[in-house]
Amino acid sequence: MRTSDVEVGAGDSTGHTVQFLLDCKEKGRDLGNLRPPSIFMVPRLYRDLSSRSFTPSLVSIGPLHRRDKNLQKFEVQKMPYLHYLLDLSTSNPEQTLQECVQKVSTKIEQIKACYEESTTYNDEELARMMVIDACFILYFIHLLSQHDGPFQGNWSIAPLTVRDLVLIENQIPFFVLKDIFESTILHFKPNTSLTNHIKILLRYYNFFGEYIITSNISVETTDHDHILGFLHKFLQPTHDFPSASYSYPKRHSALELDRAGVNFRPNEDVNWAIAMEMKLPRFSWFPWFWCKPTLRMPKLHVHDNTELILRNLIMYEQACLLTRYITAYAWAMDMLIDTADDVAKLIKSGVLINDCGSNENAANMINRICQDVALDGFYYHQEWQDLDTYYNRYWPNAAAGLKRTYFSSPWHMVAVFAGIILFILTIVQTIFTIKAANPIIVTKH
Repeated sequence: MRTSDVEVGAGDSTGHTVQFLLDCKEKGRDLGNLRPPSIFMVPRLYRDLSSRSFTPSLVSIGPLHRRDKNLQKFEVQKMPYLHYLLDLSTSNPEQTLQECVQKVSTKIEQIKACYEESTTYNDEELARMMVIDACFILYFIHLLSQHDGPFQGNWSIAPLTVRDLVLIENQIPFFVLKDIFESTILHFKPNTSLTNHIKILLRYYNFFGEYIITSNISVETTDHDHILGFLHKFLQPTHDFPSASYSYPKRHSALELDRAGVNFRPNEDVNWAIAMEMKLPRFSWFPWFWCKPTLRMPKLHVHDNTELILRNLIMYEQACLLTRYITAYAWAMDMLIDTADDVAKLIKSGVLINDCGSNENAANMINRICQDVALDGFYYHQEWQDLDTYYNRYWPNAAAGLKRTYFSSPWHMVAVFAGIILFILTIVQTIFTIKAANPIIVTKH
């Protein structure tokens, strides 16, 4: 081979490499202008921490888990839901179905853009999937909304279906639900809205008991990504957004704060469901034991699905470049709870309800939530700064130290009281000994 041939070949290789890198630059610019997909597969790092929190157990929604063999059996059961919904409509079922398919087909590229992976299905398959899943979801919620009797479907599937509908990997775009809703349910429920229809699910996803803010989403608002995004919207502040601090907050557990004199009370803020507020004593110059601060916080209901819901909300925030309110809340709870004793203290204070087993199970669950999750902006920094300032004052710090050293367990308390009694008895014995050794001499006059 001649040297000139090698030089020409090398030049072609260099030119191809340069062109490839230039193309990558242009593609990078295009990607920079696109919003990241809102429905995606959770990275393995987080899935390995809790695979149950992200994997559907009964029903597949959308394309990401459609080929999962464990979910294939339920696909057949979706079809009756579709036909029940069509039968409720006042229009001809065939015409209604044709209208649904046409609406979805015209938005197929928009639908694809919502998914991290959707290229394994052609346009016709994807459109069919969207119509079937949207009809299933809407009719399932309709069955949940029937207040005049029990759930009309197979009740054994209801809890699992509710659970699967909130998973980040198991969503369909909200605008698809809107289009199908307008072509079906709106025909026989003309006075309702998609927002009010989906709100029925909120009571199953609400981990703050009966309290939930519903005023921050109007009936007309439909610009949500999906059902999980709809839930996330309800947990955002209605107005007066708190400012974020990017400094790492100092950590004090609930038990340590309680020993320093901090009280915990339930909080129901009309502007933010997960608001926390530090109530400082009005007369701070009073003695320490009269002027104790109170941390008001939402009453958290810890149950079997609390971890699942929190993890999916956090993953949605992390991946979709949203304001990380739920992440900040999870960090705050993780800082307050280290052990089962912290859970017990919050339960006693009325700010936590534990329905997931032992207090140790609840503590471990909350401690795992934020593992490998970045804290990008802490929205309770003022409250934690006030807590730290109070904790570091002389009397609260001294009281916490005394309680930690001498009153951390019943045996320590018994030992302290035994020591006090022994000390008193020793003093009394010493007094009597001195009196016996120096009797008072009484003289007559």
